[in-house]
Amino acid sequence: MENQTNVNEFILVGLSKYPELHFFFFLVFLVIYLITLVGNVIIMLVIRADPHLHTPMYFFLSHLSFVDICYSSTIVPKMLVNFLAKHKTISVKGCLAQMFFILLSAGTEVFVLSAMAYDRYAAICHPLHYVETIMSGRLCAQLVAASWTIGISVEIVQTTWIFSLPFCGSNCIHHFFCDIPPVVKMACTDTSKKRNYGLNCVSFVHYGPFLLITVSYICIISTILKLPSAEGRRKAFSTCSSHLMVVTLFYGTALFTYLRPKSISTPESDQMISLMYTVVTPVLNPIICMLMNKEVKGAFRKTIEKSLFSHNWRNQRMNDRVS
Repeated sequence: MENQTNVNEFILVGLSKYPELHFFFFLVFLVIYLITLVGNVIIMLVIRADPHLHTPMYFFLSHLSFVDICYSSTIVPKMLVNFLAKHKTISVKGCLAQMFFILLSAGTEVFVLSAMAYDRYAAICHPLHYVETIMSGRLCAQLVAASWTIGISVEIVQTTWIFSLPFCGSNCIHHFFCDIPPVVKMACTDTSKKRNYGLNCVSFVHYGPFLLITVSYICIISTILKLPSAEGRRKAFSTCSSHLMVVTLFYGTALFTYLRPKSISTPESDQMISLMYTVVTPVLNPIICMLMNKEVKGAFRKTIEKSLFSHNWRNQRMNDRVS
């Protein structure tokens, strides 16, 4: 221990196996990041502009879009810089900040997804008391505030214990961002107890909401199957389809990442799977909502038509004044 040197910065060596493809990767992930930003901002603006979408369901959807922007913006810009940079370093404090905001975004997202599941449960299983007594505006705001508060509290503790570890020797992180497993591997001390504590935190943050989502959809499916008409069952299920697909996409990749056997785990496979839930999922969420949610799609079309009509009307007024 006396001969080991304290680490002041880390080297992110993820996706560096093919240096000849770095510029291609840069262009691909730049396009994905721009689509993520534009898609989620459009959803937020459309929900804000259309009074018909001022409901609990779309209130949560707008916050989900904001969380996806934060999630992607914490990872992708640094990754883009590293594709073009000669020295792919990140300071220890920068690594701490990146890990904190990644975990915060992921933790907040699962709580927002669980709030959306509860909202669908209340709307389908208790429609008569949905807006007035169950999903009031005050409760929606409290659920979102609680999602951020719990996420901040848990991740402050988690990142604090991780970066209280002594890092020495190798400073190469075999990943494209500061994820927990590759960072903890570089600690020059026994991390078994703290690793178990970290797993408990992950279980609380991710699997608690997942259990709530599962129970909610069991009740939702049971209620839908009892509806007398096929059209009623179709309409009820259509209100949940986009949310259910987003949940499946997010939890499917996350569960596969943390529950697959270590024997088939390699740094390269870990990076490919991480790309799915850190880069691909945030760009697919707005696409899924736009394609599968008729109300959002209709509101977006109306907003575009209104903007075009307003633009043409202003041009006509200017032409009339000139003439």
